[in-house]
Amino acid sequence: MLTNRQIFSLNLASPAATPMALEIVRAEGIYMFDDKGKRYVDLVSGVAVNNIGHRHPKVIEAIKDQLDQYLHLMVYGEYIQSPQVQLAKLLTDNLPVGLNSVYLVNSGSEAIEGALKLAKRVTNRSRIFSFKKAYHGSTHGALSVLGHEELKNAYRPLLPDVHFLNFNNEDDLERISSQTACVLVEPIQAEAGIILPENHYLKKLRARCIETGALLIFDEVQMAFGRTGKLFCFDNFDVIPDIICLAKGMGGGMPIGAFIASREMMNTLTNKPELGHITTFGGHPVCAAAGLASLKVIIEEKLAESANAKGELFKKNLTGLPGINHIRGMGLMLAVEVETPDLNNKIIHQLLDKGLIVDRFLFSQTAFRIAPPLTITEDQIEEISAIVAQCIIDANKG
Repeated sequence: MLTNRQIFSLNLASPAATPMALEIVRAEGIYMFDDKGKRYVDLVSGVAVNNIGHRHPKVIEAIKDQLDQYLHLMVYGEYIQSPQVQLAKLLTDNLPVGLNSVYLVNSGSEAIEGALKLAKRVTNRSRIFSFKKAYHGSTHGALSVLGHEELKNAYRPLLPDVHFLNFNNEDDLERISSQTACVLVEPIQAEAGIILPENHYLKKLRARCIETGALLIFDEVQMAFGRTGKLFCFDNFDVIPDIICLAKGMGGGMPIGAFIASREMMNTLTNKPELGHITTFGGHPVCAAAGLASLKVIIEEKLAESANAKGELFKKNLTGLPGINHIRGMGLMLAVEVETPDLNNKIIHQLLDKGLIVDRFLFSQTAFRIAPPLTITEDQIEEISAIVAQCIIDANKG
């Protein structure tokens, strides 16, 4: 009989030539355990998914309760399903009044696709601006607005009339015009290596969009749900988008996403043509129940409010180590910038040997990501930081 590892190699498609290939058999809180019993600390939260940790008891309870009610019933938007409507209500209760209509989908890429279609439909324009070194997903529309040529050149032609700005470059804002349907931006550039906006850049971008009639879309797929010290990242910058895209940390470990706008804008998808955006499994009741439970945990346990202090503790413990240039980030969304790509690889491999899982960035070869579950404790941070520090010191030695 073939082992799981053999089947993984023979029959499971993988986008990576050399995947990590850890065989995880159990996970709880910030920890994962492999088939040999080794414990790993998940310092990337499954890439910003497990914001409340693995298998949070309240999420597990919500999933089990929903399993006793119903699974898939009908394509999204046709039936009134309690998990969907209660999740939409709690989301909009915690968003500005202009973001009051939630369209549930399955993933971040789908949220981006829906938002781009909505912007074109509302404005009757085709021109889209995104940003260099931005990642928005891998479906064709999302790939079109991805700001890195190497990842998408093999799949051209993609969407036409897509153009790219440089993040934090105010001169570029003049390129946004009355022909622009939308500007899609991450409030913090994630895969570029956690690049924060400077000099009130997002406010200036917001003003230019208002001036030209372009819609402003925030991709908060990685940074929402408490990760940056606020429930939604844009709350840190006092800027409100026209459309927001969510996923990853939204589901408490289950797959779900959403794009959210005003009811007036969303209603344009109901006519000319009718069914302007459709999905079969978007807002699956089990995923929606998990998302609702997860959002309640984040709010009730004030996980966003504690994220900044926990992030600062990581920074304090790691700043000044040999080979570390600086540490960027906000809340528990951090990039540790080192001197060379080679040193970065050595550190990442040493950490994995010690049972700590960190992650590279797609568009930054000299930094690694620290983004653990928001439920991590300060005692755990102290313990983990000591191991990270020693690995950094050892990697510098050779």
